[in-house]
Order: sequence, then structure tokens, then C-alpha cells
Amino acid sequence: MINSRNLDDLLPNVKTRVESFIKACQIAGIDILVTSTFRDNASQDALYAQGRTTAGKIVTNARGGDSFHNHRCAVDIVPLVNGKPDWDGSHPVWAQIGAIGQECGLEWAGLWKTFKELAHFQYTGGLTIAELKEGKVIA
Repeated sequence: MINSRNLDDLLPNVKTRVESFIKACQIAGIDILVTSTFRDNASQDALYAQGRTTAGKIVTNARGGDSFHNHRCAVDIVPLVNGKPDWDGSHPVWAQIGAIGQECGLEWAGLWKTFKELAHFQYTGGLTIAELKEGKVIA
């Protein structure tokens, strides 16, 4: 199973935006860690099982192949607050991080109407999962 944190595993157009995002956070004095870039379908299915058929809380509604991570165009991050990861999303720095991500051309899942995911950023070039599955390429 593959659950990468390597920016080189992202599509080039996505990687460029994520690198700009990380740099802009650093300039703003915000330390972030990349926790996930590319996931293969088996890793995505394991995450999907969490909170359903395995222990833990539900962290995704996407099965293998149905996540933008599977198509190399999404990244998950966590900010370090006083040197420690803020996993629960309660710190106000999350709003600043979301705004910075958007300024860098990324979609922030923290603004989604359903299943908000503060840690998730993606660049899809306007393509849907179905289009990516058909082989369309992000410009």
C-alpha cells in the first residue's frame, strides 16, 4: 500500500501550487507538515474502512479510485502550533491556512458544505473524478 507524503508524487501543476502554498505559509510564520499526497486504491480503501468496518472515526467518504489523492492532485496538511500538530482543527490558524491555500490556486475542503476537511487541499483543473477516471489530464 502507498500513502505518500512526497510532493514529487503530485502532478506537476499541483506540485507547483502546493510548493507555493508551503512557501507562503512559511512567509506568514506558519509551519505546516504534509501528511498525505498520493494514495493508491488499497490505501484509500483502508481509510474508507476506518470507522465503518475497522476502528477509528470516519475520515473520508471516498473509496479507492474516488479520491483526488488517488489521481495525484490532492494534499493533506497539518499546522504545527507551538511545535505540535493541531489535529483537531480548533486553532484559528486553520482559517489563515485555508485562505493562503486558495490564494495559491488550491481548493480548500474546509469550505465544503458537506464533510468539511480542514487538512485537505486540491487542484483539479475543473475536472471531476469521473473525468480523471476516463483519462482526462489536468491542464
